[in-house]
Amino acid sequence: MTAIKKRYGISGDLTSCHTAVINDFVIEGHVPAKDIKRLLKEQSDIVGLSVPGMPVGSPGMEQGDIKESFNVYAIYKDGSLKVYQRY
Repeated sequence: MTAIKKRYGISGDLTSCHTAVINDFVIEGHVPAKDIKRLLKEQSDIVGLSVPGMPVGSPGMEQGDIKESFNVYAIYKDGSLKVYQRY
């Protein structure tokens, strides 16, 4: 997994417990499905999306009504980041 994370520019501050590659986009962590669908539809210069860590309330990390705010970060080819979506 380290080689895949490195290939797609997933630095230590962006890592989570899950990494997937969909149509050559990397998806790191508990990224909501609607953000993945948006990425696939837009076909932009984004390398992938990341939700660092495992925030409570993100997909797969639900705990009743408890929800932490979290950001989905877009990772660009030049290595820059931008908040893609806030929750």
